[in-house]
Amino acid sequence: MKKKEHKLKWRKLDNSAKIFPMSAGKKYSTVFRLSVLLKDDINNKILEKSVNLTLKKYSMFKVKMKSGFFWYYFEENTKNPIIKQEQEYPCKYINPKKNNDYLFKVTYYKNKINIDIFHSLTDGNSGNLFFKEIVYKYLELTYRDEFANEDRHIKKFSINTEDSYIKNYNKKAKAKSSLKKPYKLRGNKISLGAISVIHQIFSITELKKICDDKNVTITQYLTAVLIHSIYFGNYKNSKNKRTIKVCIPVNLKKYFESNTVSNFFSYIIIDADYKKYNFEDFDQILICVRKNFEEKLQKQEIEKTMSSNVRLGINPFIRITPLILKNILVRAIYIEIRKYVTITFSNIGRMGIIGKYKNYIEYFMMLLSPEQVEKIKCSACTFEDKMVFSFTSILKDTSIEKEFYEFLINNGINVEIESNGVLDDISKKN
Repeated sequence: MKKKEHKLKWRKLDNSAKIFPMSAGKKYSTVFRLSVLLKDDINNKILEKSVNLTLKKYSMFKVKMKSGFFWYYFEENTKNPIIKQEQEYPCKYINPKKNNDYLFKVTYYKNKINIDIFHSLTDGNSGNLFFKEIVYKYLELTYRDEFANEDRHIKKFSINTEDSYIKNYNKKAKAKSSLKKPYKLRGNKISLGAISVIHQIFSITELKKICDDKNVTITQYLTAVLIHSIYFGNYKNSKNKRTIKVCIPVNLKKYFESNTVSNFFSYIIIDADYKKYNFEDFDQILICVRKNFEEKLQKQEIEKTMSSNVRLGINPFIRITPLILKNILVRAIYIEIRKYVTITFSNIGRMGIIGKYKNYIEYFMMLLSPEQVEKIKCSACTFEDKMVFSFTSILKDTSIEKEFYEFLINNGINVEIESNGVLDDISKKN
């Protein structure tokens, strides 16, 4: 009697996810990283078991990417993921052939667990839920007695993988496109594909007091500090006085109905024009940033940007173009789009961890992959009272990071510095 063959499940990529495999490569990985620093060193066997247990529940991540005639698609991955000690720089291109075909990679080093995720798989918000479940499982298996009677009342995780972009697409909503190229960060690049990582860790309570006094949100304030740091660290002595454009990713689930675990995010662009605002005056930068947020962080405006991006994926000409040609066409379009941003700053917000699990965690971190066009990218996340603001960079010069650090210190915020050692610690004086 013949064994019944298991038919592999498959699904389409969401509208945003379609773009990433066409534009990704060693120079532009489209990978982001989430990390957690625990209080004890990692047991790799327990970590491996935790990942496999989590995948049984989060089956939407147990996939590999396949190429069809017109589009890429996801197919069920029957292999187990490879869990190993961290050896590479963060956010590097994930080669599926060396990773058992998985689109995420879990690594560890001493007391730190990392997950690098290819953006086609999901966005930072759903990736965060997946990663936190791995952390919960790891702690439960490591400290069995402590969590023996722990009932997390786990909220049923939606396996909804709908394309929420198409669901919420409005063909009448059209965004105004800016043809003005922005200021680009200058400086010599680090050699041999290295990435500099600098974390600046400080109290969210201290920061919030300042934000309340200034009547701005935390993200607005940090965006203004970043623009200030770019101005004094890279822009001021440049002859090029183009607008500094900061890309701020936006979680679309806050504005539209969606339970998807696929990508569902957009962005707003903060335009800081040197000709309109005095960059020597921080309060002027704050006024600029707050005005941009108030105008652009409206559902109607966000819908315009989202719908404009959807049009590329549903364009009739692109849809009927064979994948081999589509790769060339879409990569060229996407690289051109990326030229209209100076820097990206993503604040993923608070990493909510329940009950006794908090006692085993120091803090969380998020990292974005820098690339040739955006040589520095920034990200932030918060756990309890600790916010970790992270710079990932391919520039040798750390003037922007130093300006950011010194601004916070000079404004009464105590800052702790950690780095991956590629460049000198910025808290050291020359």
